[in-house]
Amino acid sequence: MKHRVAGRKLGRTSAHRLAVLRNLSTDLFRHERIRTTLMKAKELRPFAERLITAGKSGGITARRRVARHIHDLTIARKLVETLSTRFAERPGGYTRIIKLGPRRGDSAEMAIVELIGSEPTFAPK
Repeated sequence: MKHRVAGRKLGRTSAHRLAVLRNLSTDLFRHERIRTTLMKAKELRPFAERLITAGKSGGITARRRVARHIHDLTIARKLVETLSTRFAERPGGYTRIIKLGPRRGDSAEMAIVELIGSEPTFAPK
């Protein structure tokens, strides 16, 4: 039975897995949309959403909790000042995962992870 077994190992040690999640979340907050494998995207979603929720209060403690995982200070500032205010009234569900299908080289399932509200807008013709 698989009781109380949560998370995916992603074929990495725990330190490497944490580094991958930190780097993916930093890129997600920088570009607001990234392309990665489906399993990494599914692991990234709760990690990034916890960081957004932590940054919503905007205090010094929130900034420190965010800076613990986001080591680029400009991105951490963007998260606390810009992105968290965008999601101030939203109680959760800040990210969206869009499945893309298999990658050509190794058939790994690919996905796009994007922040809600960063969708491209197309002008009508």
